[in-house]
Amino acid sequence: MTSEFHFERRIDAKLLLSLLAAGLMSFTGVVIETAMNVTFPTLMREFDIDISVVQWITTGYLLMLAVIIPLSAFLKARCPMRRLFFTASLLFFAGTLLGAGADNFAILLLGRLLQGAGTGIALPLMFNIVLEQAPLNRTGMMMGVASLICALAPAVGPSFGGWVVESFGWREIFLSLLPVLILSFVAGMYAIRQSSALRHPSFDIRSYLLLSLSFVSLIFATSFAGSYGWGSPEILSLLVGFIVLLAAFARSARRTAMPLIRLEIFGEKRFSLSVLALLLIQFITLGLGFLLPNFSQLVHGESPFAAGCILLPGCIVGAFLAPIGGRVLDAWGARRPILFGCALITAAAAAFAGDLPVSTTLSLTLIYVVYTVGQGFAAGNIMTNGVRLLSTERQSDGNAVCNTLQQLAGAVGTAVVSSIVEAGQQTIPASLADGTMFGSLRALYFLLICAVLALSAMALALKDANAEH
Repeated sequence: MTSEFHFERRIDAKLLLSLLAAGLMSFTGVVIETAMNVTFPTLMREFDIDISVVQWITTGYLLMLAVIIPLSAFLKARCPMRRLFFTASLLFFAGTLLGAGADNFAILLLGRLLQGAGTGIALPLMFNIVLEQAPLNRTGMMMGVASLICALAPAVGPSFGGWVVESFGWREIFLSLLPVLILSFVAGMYAIRQSSALRHPSFDIRSYLLLSLSFVSLIFATSFAGSYGWGSPEILSLLVGFIVLLAAFARSARRTAMPLIRLEIFGEKRFSLSVLALLLIQFITLGLGFLLPNFSQLVHGESPFAAGCILLPGCIVGAFLAPIGGRVLDAWGARRPILFGCALITAAAAAFAGDLPVSTTLSLTLIYVVYTVGQGFAAGNIMTNGVRLLSTERQSDGNAVCNTLQQLAGAVGTAVVSSIVEAGQQTIPASLADGTMFGSLRALYFLLICAVLALSAMALALKDANAEH
């Protein structure tokens, strides 16, 4: 292909099938991620592992996303879209089959890592198809459709996973989704088209390795802090390694003509504050997604299906509120919906902490609905408003930064909450339920601090009325 490559933007059957294909793979990845959260107590018993190990089912998957997504711009420039989709499908199929047949935890984790690699290719591919192939006056609507596909997955995952575990066993979570993957593969191989010329950019492997290793150091530190203690030499060494590697990446990126991420975008203060708030909200969301179903099973004694249903109403409400929140932003500017959403998130976090000692499954479900209403108004609008603060030529870098760091924040959120809960369980070893209550309460107070910081960051970012337009 040459620089003379042309593509006519139009909404047709192939565009819709392309979105369906890439969207179904992303959807399936998130469904399995959230479905597996409710299987943790079952996996802990079957494989004789503790909570700090089992949470790697989620953490490892999100870490793989955070490592693969920064490659999306490079892969898109060098590889045809259909080949990328084929590779993503192959990786995801392999991971799904490994997960279904796993007879030990290591094989199960390897399957989840392969699924993460596949989703890490498919997720940005879906949004790139919209940005390159949809008519410009319909891009917003089509982005909303793509986002809705992914947003519905957390609503389906926990309750679906709980039902499958109770009825058939956790391995059937993987097997039951194979027909969806086959449909995705057939649709994608038929419909996905190339819409831009291929190039041959150089790959800054040094910067990529430094960035990836820094992510790995951070995830390992947060994952094992519950077992070793935050002040232990092992954890402190990993945290220092994270800082050193990240600083080395920043230095390398500034000296490279074609860096993976153009770090000068962080010179825009309001964008940086928006990224901080977005990461904190993602941290809280994944932390709650891990904590609530497991707390419900270990303390309330609920079944996996009932525990998974705690998240179902809230996720449905949040998914359908996201496009409404975007319309409010278009009509009223950024300040009102974002600050309203962040305030609701903070209020819900406070309610979780206050309610937990006397909580019921119903009370946790209702508070989570309030949380997802806030998330629906805040999260997408924070990203939209933050990225549009950048110049047009830097907005793709802003999108890459937001998507990559959201996955990292989700992985860290799961790991940190897991380590806090585990520390509580070790404090009261005689009673798993009492230890889980103690650890969960400490984790919720920590998430409340994160919510207050997110609200403060957006109050500063939106202090200038010009930030709204």
